[in-house]
Amino acid sequence: MKQLALVAGLALAGLSTPAFADGSGFVRGEVGRSDIDISVVDFGSASDKDTAWGIRGGYWFNPNIAIEGFYSQLYSTTVDDGFDTYRAKLHAVGLGLVAKKNFGGNHTGFFISGRGGVARGVVTLEIDGDVEDAEASSAKPYFGVGAGYDFSERFGLSLNYDRMKGDGEGVDVTAKTLTLGVEARF
Repeated sequence: MKQLALVAGLALAGLSTPAFADGSGFVRGEVGRSDIDISVVDFGSASDKDTAWGIRGGYWFNPNIAIEGFYSQLYSTTVDDGFDTYRAKLHAVGLGLVAKKNFGGNHTGFFISGRGGVARGVVTLEIDGDVEDAEASSAKPYFGVGAGYDFSERFGLSLNYDRMKGDGEGVDVTAKTLTLGVEARF
């Protein structure tokens, strides 16, 4: 919780009063590929890939600084061994800052971006549809970079790389995602 307050405080401290007049809300959908590395104490480690998707939203205080919140599903798999059906899911929610630099006029054209903050990752295991005690979560810093093209002040596309970590109850997880994002600003 202290980390979330710090992120919000930094966002507000770095902004001047006139910047709020230029602000706009945004929503971004992302879909791509995740690479998951997992290590379990006394069991070993493994890695797998899956489709990742997420929704992000927030507020651009000016063309270069925003605050964002997000939900991402990073991994989901189902295994049926003939007796039981096991479903594992990794998802995250977070809050952070976004910085962006456009290279075109009127905040359009090519851009680069960076983002970071705090994400709470949650791993759940269901057996035959019942959530078991095998649920672990932790709040850790996340970071990401992106590059894209803003077609107008209201619409843009980006390619994003994000990295998140989580641990708890003998489980250590690292999720690396590469996604295509579509952002609308209003």
